[in-house]
Formats: sequence, C-alpha cells, structure tokens
Amino acid sequence: MTSTQLRIAVLVPCYNEEGTVAAVVAGFRKALPSAEIYVYDNNSRDRTAAVAREAGAIVRSEGRQGKGHVVRRMFADVEADVYVLVDGDATYDAPSAPRMIDRLLDDHLDMVVGLRIDQVQSAYRFGHRAGNRMLTGFLSSTFGHAFKDILSGYRVFSRRFVKSFPVLSDGFEIETELAVYALELSLPVAELETPYYARPEGSFSKLNTWRDGFRILGTMLKLYRSERPLRFFTAIGILLALASVILAIPIVITFIETGLVPRLPTAVLSMGLMIMALLSASSGLVLDTVTRGRREMKMLAYLSQPAAKSN
Repeated sequence: MTSTQLRIAVLVPCYNEEGTVAAVVAGFRKALPSAEIYVYDNNSRDRTAAVAREAGAIVRSEGRQGKGHVVRRMFADVEADVYVLVDGDATYDAPSAPRMIDRLLDDHLDMVVGLRIDQVQSAYRFGHRAGNRMLTGFLSSTFGHAFKDILSGYRVFSRRFVKSFPVLSDGFEIETELAVYALELSLPVAELETPYYARPEGSFSKLNTWRDGFRILGTMLKLYRSERPLRFFTAIGILLALASVILAIPIVITFIETGLVPRLPTAVLSMGLMIMALLSASSGLVLDTVTRGRREMKMLAYLSQPAAKSN
C-alpha cells in the first residue's frame, strides 16, 4: 500500500488561530492532496472555526480547554492509517509531511517527530529554547536518550500508536506524555529535521514559558513517580534515612557516654523518620510490581492494533 492509498488524517488543534488556520489548511492540502484535514476548535473567541471551514477543513470542537483535551478527542474520534498532528499557528513546514510519512512507513515506525530547525532567530524564543533543552535533558536522563526536541508540535503517528495511547494530560504537557509513552514501551520512533518559522505578524504564542514549563516539569515528575516508582520512592527513603541517622548520631554518642537519652523528642523523630524511610522503600517495591503490570497492559493494547502495511 502506497502513501497515496493510505487514509491520512491531518489533525490541527486550534485556539484563536483565525489569522493562520487558513494557511495551515491550504499548506497541508497542497502537501497531502488525499488527506482529510480536521480542525478542532478549542473555544476560540474569534472566527477560527468559520475560517477553517471556508478553507475546506472538517471542523469539530472540544469544549474542555487545553491541548491535551483536544488531542484526546482527536485520537478517539478520527479513523485513519496515518495521523499528522500539527499546531495551527503556521510555524511548521507542511511540505515536510510527505517525508515524515515516508519515514514512518519505510522504517516501520510508530512516531516521527519534526525536529525544529528555526529559519529566523525570532521563530524560537530564547526562553522556550532553554526550557526545551532543560526538559529534554531531564527526560533523557530519566527515561533514556531518544529525542532532541520533545516539545515539537509536529508529529506523524501510526494508527497503532494513536489508538493505544492513553491521553492523561490536559494542556501543553501532552508532548511530554507522548514521548514518555514511546520510551516506556520501547516503540520505534525517529526525528526528522523540519523548518520552523516565526509566527505571522499579529499572531501570539499561547505557551507561557514559566507557567507551562513548570507544568511540563511537574508532568515529568508525576510520570517518573508512576513509571519508575522503585527509584522514586527509594530516593525518598534514602533522604529520610539520612535525616534519621544525622539526628540520631549525637543521641547515640550521649547514650554511650552517659547511658542517658536526654533528647527524647529528637530520638522519637529520628525513629519515626527511619520507619517512614522503610515504608517508602516498601511502597516503591509494591508499586514497581503494579507498574510492570500496567506496562504489560499498555503493550497488549498496542499489539491489539494491526501493524501498518508496508509501502
């Protein structure tokens, strides 16, 4: 089956993108003539939905605010063999889509991420660039090196990936969740360099560097806790145990010298911290077993979907 015979769906989440959505629809209509283009309006206060409909897109809506909610709805509703997910701000390169799809099919991959190569300095703000590097480094050290640009809003997916992916995020941290899901199940993925352009004049980014950066970091910590519970709770247990030992050392020295325990509250606190340390480590062991079972269920859900047919 060739890429022209595949059912290709272009998914465009939009929020107040009246000035750019028509260009996005036109660009992907030209790059992928046989694809169906879906624009999901996320409570826009302008004419985004109307403009997208006039441009020839299939327009649907999602009432719950946040990109994660929109992606969840898209993945659940749209039926296709290959999915192209792209932001509606006209910063991503539509002509790169056929190359990304060919890479997905030729190498039997489940996700191809558009690695952003900015064409002008203003395309990628310094704060966003630094935050992306920090978060990418954190993800690589935690879950294994696999991506250079985890926050890219331009991705191509197999049906297997889309229909087995449990979307849990609400907002912009959805990109992090997509990356962690792929890494946890060791799915075949790749990155492909694509041009990244500045937003058109009069268009503003919905991403807040600090607020959304902290939300993404919080999502990583939550995912680390849920996907690596043994490491997470063992680390907490070690910190509690160290605090307990530090508090206990002077008490033990005094007891050896005098046979007395003059600071009873400190002794009780030290003992309580050690008990909490043991409980934390035990929780990690139990949750690690639970996590393994959840990972097996995710893999079974993934394998229950048919593999993409070769070109």
